[in-house]
Amino acid sequence: MANRQALKELQTRLAERLQLAKMQGIAPSWLAVEAGSKKYLFPLAQSGEIFPWIGIQPVSYTQFWFLGVAGLRGGLYGVVDLAGFVSGQASVSRNELARTESRLVSFNSALEVNCVLLIDKLAGLRKQDAFIDFSARAPDAPAFFGNQYVDINGASWQEINLQLLAQQVHFLTIAA
Repeated sequence: MANRQALKELQTRLAERLQLAKMQGIAPSWLAVEAGSKKYLFPLAQSGEIFPWIGIQPVSYTQFWFLGVAGLRGGLYGVVDLAGFVSGQASVSRNELARTESRLVSFNSALEVNCVLLIDKLAGLRKQDAFIDFSARAPDAPAFFGNQYVDINGASWQEINLQLLAQQVHFLTIAA
């Protein structure tokens, strides 16, 4: 119950910060997350709700990165392990401690995708001025990858276009 309260407080703080930034004309651009050993940026306009880790019902004969389905707010959502999907390799099993920081990030309802992405950690909101450098998507990178950004600490952040991700045949084909 404490985890739910903490998540609710985080969402409230994020909503307040978004509102304040909007009123000041400085709207953050991305939700920053970590999955596996990588750092990702989700466009805020394409991101939806953030849920705590919950029990997931496995589904047989699916891709290793499709973890199953979860009931969230009265809806049934597919759960995709983002780290496993992007790397093409099964992620390390998360222990109970790691699951306390794990979150399920849904797609914006306007995208009409009943799916959530399992991420290992929320890293807050980021705007353009949080980064000192960027490079365009490499020609051989997945189509849903956007620019890659470097923050003041030298960490690389990969932008993921959730709308393009949701349209990828590989993402939509969960059968093994």
